Amino acid sequence: MELERSVEERTRELRKANEVKDQFLAMLSHELRSPLGAIRMWASLLRSGKLDPERRARALEAIERSAVMQAKLVEDLLDVSRIMTGKLVLELGPVDLADVGEAALDAVRVAAEAKGVELEPVFDPIGDQVEGDPARLQQVVWNLLSNAVKFSPPGGRVVLRVCRAGSQAIISVRDEGEGIEPGFLPHVFERFRQADNTATRTHGGLGLGLAIVRHLVALHGGTVAAESKGKGQGATFTVSLPLIDGRPDVGRLVALRSAVKGERAPAVPTLQGVRVLVVDDDRDSRESVATVLEQAGASVRAVASAADAVEILEREPSDVLLSDIAMPGEDGFSLIRRVRGLPGGRNVPAAALTAFASRDDRMRVLLAGYQTYLVKPVEPAELVAVIANLAGRTGAR
Repeated sequence: MELERSVEERTRELRKANEVKDQFLAMLSHELRSPLGAIRMWASLLRSGKLDPERRARALEAIERSAVMQAKLVEDLLDVSRIMTGKLVLELGPVDLADVGEAALDAVRVAAEAKGVELEPVFDPIGDQVEGDPARLQQVVWNLLSNAVKFSPPGGRVVLRVCRAGSQAIISVRDEGEGIEPGFLPHVFERFRQADNTATRTHGGLGLGLAIVRHLVALHGGTVAAESKGKGQGATFTVSLPLIDGRPDVGRLVALRSAVKGERAPAVPTLQGVRVLVVDDDRDSRESVATVLEQAGASVRAVASAADAVEILEREPSDVLLSDIAMPGEDGFSLIRRVRGLPGGRNVPAAALTAFASRDDRMRVLLAGYQTYLVKPVEPAELVAVIANLAGRTGAR
């Protein structure tokens, strides 16, 4: 009897796990297809040439917005995979949580303004920093703020508070939105779990953000908790992180990048006169990258294979090589080995531009002979800046 009950229990668990998997795959399909549908539709309308200037601008905004959504989904899935396999690595140092909070607020401000949601920062003096990865801590706060804005009604208010409680730094995000049902509250940080996973749900997403928050906070030695008095009563998420005793060496303080902090981005450098060889088997990717570099002033040769790239380099020099990694027949690793064997090829600065984004992939790229590594999709300004740096061009337009 005991064995029979155990088998029945295990069967129920497997059936439930299978149902969750099927729900997630259906949700994933929906979340991927929706922005893809918008991109395809707007691209078709742009190609028709029948849109007026206002609608052309709206089309471009919609395409960019949909691409950002796709990239976020992919990053969330990769983060979950890294967490589950123990491959998520933190770059630790003392961090000022006020900077982290300001950066996260800047990242969600546009979405909040579009919905009429007020963002209220309350930063109390803490005195000490926490030991952490600034980019990952910003991701934690951004996820909590994004959720708060998403579930807030138009005209609502979201409060981000950073304060101290004994030896702990406290980050809390409070909203006046939909709240959380008591029965779902214990499951709010579980992967792939959403309070509403029906086809008629009001809000999109894969149910990964809060699971990622919980794991990132745990990796920093902290805890995260959710509170809500129920449906329609808002919610509060509270993160507790251990503080560093005493003032750390200022030289060790990990700073957020200027773009992350929401400051004015540096002027885009000119690539005038820089000869760039672009290698990518995907035509759309190859042409878009070439166009960005040409608009920055570069002289670009774009080819679809490693063999074509080597043939060009044997005839004429290039100032920078930019290559995809995964290509049919001969990949980017083989290409860089052949380039380094050419007369003068050892001195050609090279960057990899690829969709492979793991830490192991990055190490393989750098060990193969590339100086730097860019992950698709890449921001045009970042692409130009990297090429300019490799070419020794640091001056702005």
